[in-house]
Amino acid sequence: MEDMPDEQSPKKQWMNAEKYIQAGLGLPAATFIGWAIGTLLDRWLHKNWIYVVGLLVGIVAGFVQLIRVAMSAESKN
Repeated sequence: MEDMPDEQSPKKQWMNAEKYIQAGLGLPAATFIGWAIGTLLDRWLHKNWIYVVGLLVGIVAGFVQLIRVAMSAESKN
């Protein structure tokens, strides 16, 4: 077997794929978690608007994570 270049190794390809999977799943996961926490607080505090705040916080957190992953992937390439 001949040695593969570092960028073509299967381990390197899986590591790159993991970064993009993390970027793709982070935004919806953060949005759902923010909404869920907001909904639980709504029920606990007997309010009807906290879920919107949780949803917005989750969306912002998801975009921050998306930007961090994108910047990290860009700087390593």
